[in-house]
Amino acid sequence: MDNVQHLNVVKVNEGDNKVGSLQNQKKDTIERERLLVLAAEQPWKPWQRSRSWIKECLVKVRRVMGCLVGLEWYCFAALGVLTAFLSFLMDLSVAKLLRAHQWLYSELEGHSLLQFLCWTLYPVSLCALSTSFSQRLSPSSAGSGVPEVRTMLSGVDMPHYRSLTNLFAKYVGLICTLAAGRTVFLGKVGPFVHLSTMVGDYLNRLYTVLRGKKEEKTEGAMMVVAAAVGVASCFGAPVSGVLFSVEVMSSHFALRDYCPCFFAAACGALTFRLFSVWSGEQETLLALFQTSYSDDLPFYPLEILMFIIVGLLCGACSCVYLFCHRWILRFIKTNKMLIKVLATEKALYSAMLVFLLASLTFPLSAGQYMASELTMKQLLSSLLDNRHWTSQNQNASVVPQPQLCPWPEWCPSGNPHLTLAIFLVMKLWMLVLACTLPLPAGYFMPVFIYGAAIGRLVGEGLAYVSLNVISLDQDRNPINPGGYALAGAAAFSGAVTHTLSPALLALELTGQSTHATPILLATLVANALARSGQRPSFYDALSISKKLPHLPSLHKAFPKLSSVPIGKVLSSGWPVLERAAGPSEVQQVLNTSCQTQIPVVDTLGSQILLGSLNRSDLHTFLCHNHSKVLKKQLGDLCSIQPVSVQLSPDTTVQEAHGVLSLLFGESLFVTEKGRLSGVVTWPEMKRMMEDLSDDL
Repeated sequence: MDNVQHLNVVKVNEGDNKVGSLQNQKKDTIERERLLVLAAEQPWKPWQRSRSWIKECLVKVRRVMGCLVGLEWYCFAALGVLTAFLSFLMDLSVAKLLRAHQWLYSELEGHSLLQFLCWTLYPVSLCALSTSFSQRLSPSSAGSGVPEVRTMLSGVDMPHYRSLTNLFAKYVGLICTLAAGRTVFLGKVGPFVHLSTMVGDYLNRLYTVLRGKKEEKTEGAMMVVAAAVGVASCFGAPVSGVLFSVEVMSSHFALRDYCPCFFAAACGALTFRLFSVWSGEQETLLALFQTSYSDDLPFYPLEILMFIIVGLLCGACSCVYLFCHRWILRFIKTNKMLIKVLATEKALYSAMLVFLLASLTFPLSAGQYMASELTMKQLLSSLLDNRHWTSQNQNASVVPQPQLCPWPEWCPSGNPHLTLAIFLVMKLWMLVLACTLPLPAGYFMPVFIYGAAIGRLVGEGLAYVSLNVISLDQDRNPINPGGYALAGAAAFSGAVTHTLSPALLALELTGQSTHATPILLATLVANALARSGQRPSFYDALSISKKLPHLPSLHKAFPKLSSVPIGKVLSSGWPVLERAAGPSEVQQVLNTSCQTQIPVVDTLGSQILLGSLNRSDLHTFLCHNHSKVLKKQLGDLCSIQPVSVQLSPDTTVQEAHGVLSLLFGESLFVTEKGRLSGVVTWPEMKRMMEDLSDDL
């Protein structure tokens, strides 16, 4: 009996397999016939059989790829690889331009005037080219791009910030900006996050074409993933890239985006590291900034207090920096002469400002006290050095080359404390001025280096006291100034951006885990001080200055925003249809409105909301009425969709923005006792945000 049942099961399974194979063969046959029909419909195209065979192969490849994982995962991987390739190509181009500037400057040694002209005119030309190129091709490419990406991630559609023209203009302009980096002191993180989102938007459009339908959730996920990939491809740091995407970019981060973010960030970081190995820059996959901190005794327990002091100092300096940054943004917006210059002669403004900055950093004058001959990578590498500069300078018999060992650049007078102090004082206001340049530029790496200089000054002072005042044995001296520089870099950059991800970024950049606890403590203390009093962060100030409809930024500058009811700022005159509407009313609404969802009420007099209809339903209604002699009403032919979420006029703008972001909805309807009071869409929300920003 058991054998008979077993044979029956086997026969059933064999029958199912045969049915499945027959169905697959039938699908292949249908697809092959479809391709042949398409080829027959277009006989004027050459190589019909070859084209049909290629299309058939592509269909099979797509089917095989779809069996493994979803098509969107291939887009995530492609996003990481493409962004990493763009990052590596940019670094390679910038390195060659910097090397050319350095070679030309060294060839003019002995001719001070020519060296001055070389030092100043080279970055002036590059920044003027960056400004004119980006402004003429795409004015949206100027600046960091992070505030705009945050606004787009909140749900506001800004297509001109995602175009391929903007991508090309920002990429070329950023290369020119970074090539003048040692004088203007700007980075690439923010613009590269923007570049990554533009690449992600293009891949999302490609995914939509392949799938044949548009998915709002996939579009939002691709933007969030692109923000994480942008940071990971700059530094090869995937984990901090994802955390940066969570903290800076998204006010509502969906848990379903975690896995795609880590996957794409890992692909981008791995590709970026592999390109460095293949180009010969590194022998294997190593941290971007190599350090050699002691694992036996990285710091004494009492040094935790000093790291907390570093955090307090970085938090206080960040408050000063953010205040100066907000002041300069307001000054530019209100000064009539600057408004006129920036409206007509942006390239001239960039050239004049860069000439001023380059003159101040000339190595044969004040620049020798700011380590101006070091690139930004050399600046950070030297600041993270674990050696005590004062003792090294006293014991050094031969000064090494700056390219091989850059720390002597910080000791031109034998006193690194003076050089670090001058560097901090000068770079603070110079960086504030550089932030006003109308060209593609990043602002994260400069504040990261500035924080490292703060920590280095504290570490050098503590090491000097331990050697000369307390008279500890130099060979047994455990004070590591580089550890304080690492903590200062994370604390200051975290305080400026109001994030904690720089603490993890500092660990990933250096490969160090010994200072994880003091770095996190310093970052937390600095953040607490910088966030006190509802002060806006660096990116919040940019959003407010540009009047972007980003609600979290506006809320920090206008705390009463959380209590503003939406009924007070809601506009009137929205399109509405009644259930008994005819073809003429429907046609008028379609001609005068571009909304995708149209509210339907019982009667125009009662305004009792029944539901909504899509534009496609209205077009179907018109087509049906054109084909019939007897005209019917809207409620007779269309199935009115009920409204799942309704807002009250007492709902605050902040709550309405949150609901609109979470539901991925096109429209929200405001009702009072069942009567329609208004419609909230993303364009309407953008108008509300702009009106509120004008009132600030």
